[in-house]
Amino acid sequence: MSFDIDTFMYGLATWAIPVLFAITLHEVAHGWVANKLGDSTAKMLGRLSLNPIRHVDPIGTVAVPALLLLIGSPYLFGWAKPVPVNFRNLKRYRRDMILVAAAGPGANLVMAVIWIMLLVMFANLIPDGNVARGFMTMSQHGVEINLVLLVFNLLPIPPLDGGRVLSGLLPLSLSRYFDQIEPYGLFIVLGLLYFGVLNQIVMPLVSMLAQILGHIFL
Repeated sequence: MSFDIDTFMYGLATWAIPVLFAITLHEVAHGWVANKLGDSTAKMLGRLSLNPIRHVDPIGTVAVPALLLLIGSPYLFGWAKPVPVNFRNLKRYRRDMILVAAAGPGANLVMAVIWIMLLVMFANLIPDGNVARGFMTMSQHGVEINLVLLVFNLLPIPPLDGGRVLSGLLPLSLSRYFDQIEPYGLFIVLGLLYFGVLNQIVMPLVSMLAQILGHIFL
């Protein structure tokens, strides 16, 4: 497969802003909700900032998305530095843990809706066809990356957000056993990715959500 610099640069230009916003605001949402519920750790460490530099992880925010773009992956993926949350400071531990965990995917859902509305706006308001296509492609990528992060992070595997939510919903006796999976969570995710199972789980759900949003807003 030959490397096409023009295709790579176009992809970089139309993916960079959506990826940065999707990853950054996902983490800020965790910290913002935690701060509202009694834990100011993220605020004290300056992690409620909308400045992406404060949240960039060299591997997850830069290297992994760039590599996926380079190899022509059908979708991009990445992560930022996790926002620190001291769950012991939360007012109602189990309930608030669910809310803090759900805040990140919730932010991704809101951003997906915003991007799809921008897609409609760019299609109707920009007269230059080439310019409009560029902004529309960026908006489509914004919808895609946010839906991918939404679905992936809601997988019920600790320490993913979905694992935190499920832990908070389970009876305490079961939650203690479930939380013991967390040290192995990353290896479970990597195994699912290696054997192609992760893609088979995530992408159909992403497509379904995209169709739902399309029917609502387009």
